[in-house]
Amino acid sequence: MKQRAAFLLAGSLAIAGVTTSARGNVSPEAAPVARALEARYHDAKTLQAIFLERYSDSRQGLQAESGTVYFSRPGRMRWEYEAPERKLFVSDGKMVWFYVPSDRTVTRAPIKESTDWRTPLALLTGKAKLSQLCESVDVSVNNPATRGNVILSCRPRGEKLKSGGAQAENDVESPIAPLDQQFDQVLLEVNPETGELADVRILQPGGVELEYRFGNWRENVPLADSLFRFQAPAGIAIVDESNQARSQGP
Repeated sequence: MKQRAAFLLAGSLAIAGVTTSARGNVSPEAAPVARALEARYHDAKTLQAIFLERYSDSRQGLQAESGTVYFSRPGRMRWEYEAPERKLFVSDGKMVWFYVPSDRTVTRAPIKESTDWRTPLALLTGKAKLSQLCESVDVSVNNPATRGNVILSCRPRGEKLKSGGAQAENDVESPIAPLDQQFDQVLLEVNPETGELADVRILQPGGVELEYRFGNWRENVPLADSLFRFQAPAGIAIVDESNQARSQGP
């Protein structure tokens, strides 16, 4: 279940550029921080960062992994896990692929069918508006890890969402699942002066918590399209997620 973690409002909002439009209830206290985040990443066509992922639940305790992540418009991302085990998660904007070399298995699914918790946010990369994702946005009372930063609290929307609309470049019209079925709350730690996104905590049903801490953000770096295409190595089993879900039953 760990790998079915929502892979990330962080990059999705960052590469998209957030907005404080009237569609979302953004508090006056949160609005300037949201605008700073928007200004920071609004013009970025690509992003690159290092990440530390922390995952915890009531059964397995705390686990940590790290690596490098890349984002590219529209709706593409690549997560390269480097430690403690090599893994790869790729979205090309239409399909998602998750590859664990040690298992010699690749799981794949169309974005519109995938149950992977990362998928809705991968789809929204380059298209998302904060007000489309969040029913409300406010300043959290939680203490930020970095002095001076501010934490925004997003209460996810419950209605079924689509990507940004006709004006979004190469828009994908496939519906995505209601976010409140996947997340209880999303916390975004932002530098209010620069708008840089430092940390994302995703609180999920059942006491599951996922955290991503970012560093060394780079914008508009040259990224080859091939980074966001996955070619399964010879001899690797490919598992269709939708077929697997049907075989397991409800």
